Amino acid sequence: MKVCVYGAGAIGGYLAVLLERAGADVSVVARGPHLEAIRNHGLALILDGEELIADLPATDDARALGKQDAVIVTLKAHSIAGAVPGIRALLGRGTAVVSAVNGIPWWYFHRLDSPFAERHVESVDPGGAIWRTIGPERAVGCVVYPSAEIVEPGVVQHLSDNKMILGEPSGERSERVIALASLFMAAGIKAPIRPRLRNEIWMKLWGNVAFNPLSALTTATLDVLASEPGTRGIARSMMLEAQAVGEALGVRFALDVEKRMDGAIAVGAHRTSMLQDLELGRPLETDALVGAVQELAALTGVSTPTIDLIRTLLDQRVAFRT
Repeated sequence: MKVCVYGAGAIGGYLAVLLERAGADVSVVARGPHLEAIRNHGLALILDGEELIADLPATDDARALGKQDAVIVTLKAHSIAGAVPGIRALLGRGTAVVSAVNGIPWWYFHRLDSPFAERHVESVDPGGAIWRTIGPERAVGCVVYPSAEIVEPGVVQHLSDNKMILGEPSGERSERVIALASLFMAAGIKAPIRPRLRNEIWMKLWGNVAFNPLSALTTATLDVLASEPGTRGIARSMMLEAQAVGEALGVRFALDVEKRMDGAIAVGAHRTSMLQDLELGRPLETDALVGAVQELAALTGVSTPTIDLIRTLLDQRVAFRT
């Protein structure tokens, strides 16, 4: 299988090395010093104390890579619209586009049994540019659970977990999603195929919508946010509001909110990606993790006062960060 990992950062780099070692014809799109290091020395992955190195094509111009069987997009959600011309250059007649991105994905309403079917989500796809250019029929969903970090240009370290849940927007077990799951599993990645992938999307988003912005506002780690009574209470309110939005769209939550928060405690002293991005001066995933929930709440007529309040505070925190 010819696969391009578009956005070879921490998760993209982790995935690219493992897929290349599993026998896929892998290339990556990267940029800056990370790209230069990959070109000069290969892409290194530190996994279970062992350094694995993949010598693979790397570029910042996707047009050089040709048509692909699959494009795995591991960019942050707010970066995808700007990458559409590059992604489009990789698309052949049957190319699948795997959306390995946090939050509500741009294809969310494709083939959904809902009054809102076949509409784009403005928060993550302004003006519907991704929907129109890539086409939702190419989309394969992916919920990402591994944690990894770039320790230096060209070197990615795996931290925890190896599960990436796959699914078609329609829920069917298509040939392409079966082939992708088989490749992931050959690479040592747990890749269950779920017929109701949106349930899985919301289960991960459920924690992110609360704990990511609260971490950026307080700088507290996940275990503190979920156990300290004050922040746990705020998180509970946000999560119950988000649950009401999801359920209005037909989503089923497998856990109650208390068990979901206890699961966050079990993760330990984890600094969320949003807190790390804030401290490094990077754009935040606010729209995908919070704004999209607000958009879907307005669509379904669900009130989200706590989410709205925290979003206002987060926006001001970003505007005045030093």
